[in-house]
Amino acid sequence: MGETVEKRYRVGGMDCASCAAKIDTAVRRIPGVEDVSISVTAGTMTVRHDGSSDLVAIEKKVMSLGYSVSQVTGRMPADTQPADHSHHDHDHSNHDHAGHNHAGHEHVAERVPDALEGLHGHEAPMAGPWWHSKKGRLTILAGAALVIAYVIGHLVPAIAPYVFIMAVLVGLVPIARRAIVAAFAGTPFSIEMLMTIAAVGAVIIQASEEAAAVVFLFLVGELLEGIAAGKARASIQSLATLVPKRAFLEEDGKTREVPAESLAVGSTILVRPGDRIAADGTILSGESAIDEAPVTGESTPVQKGVGDTVFAGTVNGDAALRVKVTAAAADNTIARVVRLVEAAQESKAPTERFIDRFSRYYTPGVVVVAALVAILPPLLAGSAWNEWIYKGLAILLIGCPCALVISTPAAIAASLSSGARRGLLLKGGAVLETLGKVTAVAFDKTGTLTEGKPQVTDVIAIGKDEGEVLKYAAALETGSSHPLALAILARATAAEITLPAASNAKALGGKGITGTVEGQPVFFGSPKAASEQIPLSSDQVARITALNDDGKTVSVLIVGDTLAGAIAMRDEPRDDAEPGLERLTEAGIKTVMLTGDNHRTAKAIGTQLGIEVRAELMPEDKQRIVTELKRGGLIVAKVGDGINDAPALATADVGIAMGGGTDVALETADAAILHGRVSDVAAMIALSKRTMRNIVQNITIALGLKAVFLVTTIAGITGLWPAILADTGATVLVTINALRLLKPAR
Repeated sequence: MGETVEKRYRVGGMDCASCAAKIDTAVRRIPGVEDVSISVTAGTMTVRHDGSSDLVAIEKKVMSLGYSVSQVTGRMPADTQPADHSHHDHDHSNHDHAGHNHAGHEHVAERVPDALEGLHGHEAPMAGPWWHSKKGRLTILAGAALVIAYVIGHLVPAIAPYVFIMAVLVGLVPIARRAIVAAFAGTPFSIEMLMTIAAVGAVIIQASEEAAAVVFLFLVGELLEGIAAGKARASIQSLATLVPKRAFLEEDGKTREVPAESLAVGSTILVRPGDRIAADGTILSGESAIDEAPVTGESTPVQKGVGDTVFAGTVNGDAALRVKVTAAAADNTIARVVRLVEAAQESKAPTERFIDRFSRYYTPGVVVVAALVAILPPLLAGSAWNEWIYKGLAILLIGCPCALVISTPAAIAASLSSGARRGLLLKGGAVLETLGKVTAVAFDKTGTLTEGKPQVTDVIAIGKDEGEVLKYAAALETGSSHPLALAILARATAAEITLPAASNAKALGGKGITGTVEGQPVFFGSPKAASEQIPLSSDQVARITALNDDGKTVSVLIVGDTLAGAIAMRDEPRDDAEPGLERLTEAGIKTVMLTGDNHRTAKAIGTQLGIEVRAELMPEDKQRIVTELKRGGLIVAKVGDGINDAPALATADVGIAMGGGTDVALETADAAILHGRVSDVAAMIALSKRTMRNIVQNITIALGLKAVFLVTTIAGITGLWPAILADTGATVLVTINALRLLKPAR
């Protein structure tokens, strides 16, 4: 057997879980195919095979079922599969979805032969009004036939049964054709087959009027299901529409308008005030407030200037920007988010896999019950055959697990889409389900709880005033790329200090930097090195020690032979770190900081944020602590940058990467927080819990309605048309309930 090869396809026409089940079952039977993952919401299929599979045969097989299919040729994410955790195992051993197939959910395939199109009626997701779709036209035709039959039957009662039989055939013939296709595809217990048997049986026992009503209600339910599925699909796909189609490219001193997808990495584009940015990039010139809400969910515009990163699809504020493109259209942040969410939707959650296995036995079991209900009472108790056959036919309609099977994937797809729009990326249903069970969160410090870059916190005036201390220190640091130097330069810029030129500047290893500023020798460096030149008083030493105890780095400035002052710097906590940690604590979740930083700095940050601290840790130490937490019975999420914390991220039950849309943040760990807000960890966990509650509601709706109608049917209270509502009605209710997850929680 050769190396495993993965191919991804765009499949047109899927609007329910059973459509995916039919394709899944058919493709798995092709020699060489090892695994198939399908996302109904995204309309995608990923096939893993050993290299010997006939790819043309795979496409023809899908097309023969009535769907359009085309290979996705864009770059796939480097790692669309979650880390190798036990909770990510994909179990397809029972993934044949027996008994569940909507083989004819009205799809049109752009590459389907004419003969097949007429048979299956498949069409792409509804782009226009529902009445323009084949589903809509068939439903209207069946409804009109039903109304005409009622009118004629009322005027000429003698021919009423025959008129209603004609009305039945208008809607039932396409359904019956699709039932036959489904049976030959390996799923004899499809809803179309159950519908056909029930309608034909009703005609035989002279209940043609009710049979016509049931067929019409079935078509209405299928139409509503397609509309609801289309809304769910549009949620994540609408992200792609955020990126403008055109961009202004600068070349040879001229600006011209070009298609955004043609932009190459390294090219320069002009972004006018109010325009959407056409590509990921870095600002070359200009300063403006960027509205990043469409990509990250950040409600407040972010002020950005030269050197800052901008994302495709975000909106420029009130100033023109020149931006250097850093990613091609297929690789920009939004494109990668869409790909990752689509891949995540193909990953089944444990609950979804259980429902799939359950449905294998549920529908055949209901068929057996229906047969026994129809046969046993007349045989054993001498009851009327027509009455009990009628009840058995109604139970057949109750038996399809459509609503049950869609209950979990619909909620998960809506949740993944909702999270993506808020900058919360979760790689699959298993991750989403596990997050809701998390009882402990371990955070990295630098770049996770803190900003990841030092800031000037204190300017201490001794022999010079604060402005002069900043001026001399910044003059020496001009041109340096060291993080501490950048912090000082940023503070001087903010204070609008004009910097004099420095000459003869040179670094003294482990001590600091010296040079000449305004004709005076200047030293800026460690307190120890400074004390070798000018003794520090006990008060000055005590003050520096206090700053060090607060986790701050202190550098001392000497100008000439005068102790001019000192500057303290620290990597400060993110603005939302403290409230974010409080939200987790209020939810009963244990929090701990795992950092390689020294005890003193880590303790100062930990005390400020109110979090338990474990410091001076190597990567293997972090991994060990995560393992210890898990052994203590906790479900652990590890939050870090996705690189230095790789062992701990892999060991945790859920690894969460923090980042601003980088490859690391998007393609490592199990989940990613695009805009690095600590509070989003709690939001991610809350989304998971909300999703699991929604799934429980959906399963209750699906099984509850069936149970109610099962009892009332056997008791003779309800008949065929309420029975069909128990299936298609429940499917629509479940889908609409799942769509509530697209709205942000209040």
